[in-house]
Amino acid sequence: MRGATGIKAAAGAKPAGAEDESSAAQMVRQMFNSIAPRYDLLNHLLSANIDRLWWRRAARRFRSVLADPEAAVLDICCGTGDMTMALLKHRPEGARPILAADFAREMLTRGARKFGARGAVALEADAMHLPLRSGSLDLVVTAFGFRNLANYEAGLREFHRVLRAGGQLGILDFSEPGGMIGKAYALYFRRILPAIGRLVCGAEGPYNYLPASVGRFPAPPAMTALMEEVGFAESAWNPYTFGIAGLYTARKPAAVVG
Repeated sequence: MRGATGIKAAAGAKPAGAEDESSAAQMVRQMFNSIAPRYDLLNHLLSANIDRLWWRRAARRFRSVLADPEAAVLDICCGTGDMTMALLKHRPEGARPILAADFAREMLTRGARKFGARGAVALEADAMHLPLRSGSLDLVVTAFGFRNLANYEAGLREFHRVLRAGGQLGILDFSEPGGMIGKAYALYFRRILPAIGRLVCGAEGPYNYLPASVGRFPAPPAMTALMEEVGFAESAWNPYTFGIAGLYTARKPAAVVG
């Protein structure tokens, strides 16, 4: 079944060998738990530290809501906590703690070591089944994690559920740029990056999965259309570094009175 976006309703991450959404999610969890010890090293090495700039830029986009000490904020698929740390830089002293959630325990444990004493609380949770009340959050942010969900539409619907009317959503993730830059990047991303990942990490699967997952991810026009389809408004995509990555933003519409 396809919606108006042309995207299959159940489209999502599918590691090699996954038979359904449940097995896909389990494989993703196992994959990230296995590479957790070297995850930060590889992130910074493979991106030449540009990833740090992306996190900071994304966090600045939401500085107005982050400046509110009572704002309820969730960093979902927080991994080892770099996006959480970028968000915390915009929180005032004594502000309500940020919730930093991930379903890969080894990743979350390492993240908690960074942000545990800085104003964030670790929460082991699945992005598609959040243990949070409907309409309880002002901001949901995810960095390089949404692409790994087994069902993109279901993930967006869950984010929509937990956001208050007027709440904001930010999804920072990879894309595939076009033109000559895109061709050069594709060569690096599909050939060189997996080889470096195997060398440093000692594992074959995770860094073959990365370019495959980006190739499977909806292009920006389809992604923003899907966001609108599930009920978000003002959906937009802001490309970073020639479109290698970008920030999707949207807002849950304010409640209609009368």
